[in-house]
Amino acid sequence: MSLHVIILAAGQGSRMKSKLPKVIHALAGKPMLQHVLDTAKTLGADGIHVVVGHGADQVKDIITDDVNWCYQEEQLGTGHAVAQAIDSIPQDSTVLILYGDVPLTAASTLQALVDGVTREKLALLTVYLENPSGYGRIIRDEDETIEAIVEQKDASELELLVNEVNTGILALSAELLHRFIPTLGNSNAQGEYYLTDIIEIAVKNGCRVEAHQPEFEQEVQGVNNRLQMCELECWYQSRISEQLMLDGVTLFDPNRLDVRGSLTCGQDVLIDLNCIFEGDVVLGDGVKIGANCIIKNAKIGDNTQIHANSMIEDSVIAEHANVGPYARLRPGTILEASAKVGNFVETKKTLVGKGSKINHLSYVGDAVLGKNVNVGAGTITCNYDGVNKFKTEISDGVFVGSNTSLVAPVKIGELATIGAGSVVNREVEAKQLAVARSKQRNIDGWQRPTKK
Repeated sequence: MSLHVIILAAGQGSRMKSKLPKVIHALAGKPMLQHVLDTAKTLGADGIHVVVGHGADQVKDIITDDVNWCYQEEQLGTGHAVAQAIDSIPQDSTVLILYGDVPLTAASTLQALVDGVTREKLALLTVYLENPSGYGRIIRDEDETIEAIVEQKDASELELLVNEVNTGILALSAELLHRFIPTLGNSNAQGEYYLTDIIEIAVKNGCRVEAHQPEFEQEVQGVNNRLQMCELECWYQSRISEQLMLDGVTLFDPNRLDVRGSLTCGQDVLIDLNCIFEGDVVLGDGVKIGANCIIKNAKIGDNTQIHANSMIEDSVIAEHANVGPYARLRPGTILEASAKVGNFVETKKTLVGKGSKINHLSYVGDAVLGKNVNVGAGTITCNYDGVNKFKTEISDGVFVGSNTSLVAPVKIGELATIGAGSVVNREVEAKQLAVARSKQRNIDGWQRPTKK
């Protein structure tokens, strides 16, 4: 059977105290709803149906996936929310029901749930909690067969003692879903149509309900407020840190690492304190990352060292390179092997050739540097005239003196030398010395101004 996934994401999330719909609040750098969508896609879903309500336009602005958007104008319960999507789901499919504010359920957990579905058997994800307060209780008969789910507000004193609770995550055949959804009633404390009532209806119709449990209870933890989001974020990051260390990465403190995307590491990688990795980051063998670095969408080659307090975004760095401290590599930067970008240097859309150095206090943008170029302190490529960007080309072996301005478009030939303090705005040919600064005058008898 084909697989269709319904994701309920219509709630307002008032306890978040935010103008944003709850499901687009970010966990590990990604909206919670996006986590759920990405997991659904790994299951090979043939259709994904997202039920939205409060802030629907805001949700659609953030989520760009190809999904079937369904609208729940009135918030009349989870059963009513599912009803908004079922007309789009073929009868001969399996349906998995997920929640936009339960972001970290493992794909393997959900796959086991889907695999447990037959035409007459539902698969329900439950979890045992030390403190089940607030959750619907799983009610079993003397044979331990699931009979029903009772919401906390409708539970008796005896039922409240049960610590197996409903996660809300459910898989069943579309045929059963189409049959049972119209039979839901709202005779309960909330006056809502509970999806959970499907369990009791199914049992009365001779269907079996099979329970599955996640490996970790955090997989089914929902987010209702900022505190719960923080708790889930910390758990998620701890799992990443544990796996990195098991894979051979040295973390100075696993509690002070944030991965907001994917981080792939080679052997003998070392990561110091308070580093943040966003998007897709790949670190080669022997890479060392200093404290307080932020690295986003970057590939860093073997045995390269990134010193403390550096920022790298959308850049590629080859092997044996050296960056920082306090360097900023902006999008489009490429460092070839053994290149160096030192402290308080900013690059943008620039190729730094093999063995070339920009050691300190410089801005190099829209430029191509050849091999073994030395750029002195305080050098600037003047690449912008207020409207357009222009390119600076510096050939192999060039020496650029300190406090130099290279006014693009400009070309510097091989082995040329630029005298310190020059403003260069026309081509310098190979092996030439260019000095472009005003003549110095020394004035005798100069009287310093005095304070009035």
